[in-house]
Amino acid sequence: MKKVLITGGAGFLGKRLAQAIDWADDILLADITEAENPHNGSRTTIADVSKPEDIARIVTPDITDVFHFGAVVSSGAEADFDLGMHVNLDGTRALLEACRALPYPPTVTFASSCAIFGSRGGELPSNAASRPESSYGIQKACGELLVNDYARKGFIRGVSCRLPTVVVRPGKPNLAASSFASSIIREPIHGHRATCPVNGDTKLWIGSVKSVIANFLKAHELAQAESLPTYRAFNSPGITLTIHEMVDALERAGGDPSLIDWDFDPSIDAIVSSWPAALDVSPELKIGFTQDTNFTEVIEDYRKWYLN
Repeated sequence: MKKVLITGGAGFLGKRLAQAIDWADDILLADITEAENPHNGSRTTIADVSKPEDIARIVTPDITDVFHFGAVVSSGAEADFDLGMHVNLDGTRALLEACRALPYPPTVTFASSCAIFGSRGGELPSNAASRPESSYGIQKACGELLVNDYARKGFIRGVSCRLPTVVVRPGKPNLAASSFASSIIREPIHGHRATCPVNGDTKLWIGSVKSVIANFLKAHELAQAESLPTYRAFNSPGITLTIHEMVDALERAGGDPSLIDWDFDPSIDAIVSSWPAALDVSPELKIGFTQDTNFTEVIEDYRKWYLN
């Protein structure tokens, strides 16, 4: 019997992942708020991964697969150092310890981030060293190391999947520094105003919801392979676009760029500029990961999924 735990399950990625999983007998969405409109058959619970009593309640002996999205996002982790460390580092370690105590090694896929690389200009090689320049990036890099070592020791079957900036996110903006990348597309599509806090020539490494979910599941599949690289981390392929290029695609998709207010925020710009703008993902593409090719189509997919 396959029993799945998704932390951060009330978030849009957690819920979309649950919808994409067709092989589980049971799916539990755990988050600090109740997941709304869960996938048919999914159960929900309120749980905080930074609280040992909550972890003990959700990591039950029959759990076979864990997808760990639960985290304090980039701007939140930068603004509140202690909270970021407590949830993103201590919470991840506590979750892994609970998995280690299970009667058999569960398959664990950790949602890491391209923020672990830092910003060094140009396309980074696939095996680039981790040089994070933000608290969030550091916490995610530490999480990767923990997952790798717990897997090396045989406590879990685990991998990390480094996510790009995900666009287009539904709902309202959150504390992620990259939240504006979705809002400058989403709000004009709905006829509402949006604010862009960075310059138009800023480059982002982005991926659609569809490709990120597919790649996260591919990473989870690979975690169960008999042979894995010594360092068990994969880059979810993205594409590089400037903000101006994203806005041009918005206009081609029928959105109104005049609804975007350009209001530079140095604190947001500093975080976003600390992420790489491009990664060599040829190794991932060779083993079945997917990559978006047309951002206008990404916007159209958002229209079909959330507006129809």
